[in-house]
Amino acid sequence: MPDAPSFRVDVVSDVVCPWCVIGYHQLAKAARDTGVELDIRWHPFELNPQMAERGENLRDHLASKYGTTLEGSIQARARLTEMGAALGFTFNYADDMRIYNTFRAHQLIDWAAEQGKGREMKQALFSAFFTRRENVSDIQVLAGAAAGIGLNRADALDMLQSQDRANHVRQKEQIWINQGVRGVPAMMFDQRHLVTGAQGVENYTRILLQLRDDRAA
Repeated sequence: MPDAPSFRVDVVSDVVCPWCVIGYHQLAKAARDTGVELDIRWHPFELNPQMAERGENLRDHLASKYGTTLEGSIQARARLTEMGAALGFTFNYADDMRIYNTFRAHQLIDWAAEQGKGREMKQALFSAFFTRRENVSDIQVLAGAAAGIGLNRADALDMLQSQDRANHVRQKEQIWINQGVRGVPAMMFDQRHLVTGAQGVENYTRILLQLRDDRAA
């Protein structure tokens, strides 16, 4: 039996972006359904690069940034919670939930990826923020998340405190901004096809099947 085809997917996303969670899990399900392997490369994007250290109340932030009404926020949270549950992910929203800057989180993901744990780190931070409502800008929280996937907590702390990866992550962010990425999730398939937004399982399935057919041709 031939090996399953493998496709590179560069995923530009942020750990405080709910549609990034949905989009990733939709893509993962499409890959399982079509029997293809994904070589996912995670790339940083900050939804709130200027946000203060203390963060902001999530509902107030969305109202200020996007004009989201209370009714709209309630409906959006219910929809996301339902979609997440169908994909095996738990959104645990609360009225006092806060949103944070994610620059340190992206440095941690970059560091974990070099140790072969980029996917695990990204998923751990999705859960830390959306399921447990933790401060994903706090270095103690981040170090704990690293330890939770089997990485060395002290090494993670040292890296975060040193800011050794700050310039590298800034450069990676700029690469995608220069390519026109202004919102996430954004996914580049096989380094050729850029798709933005959570597309749904059916659309991701269609993309993967087309890539498979193109490779077989």
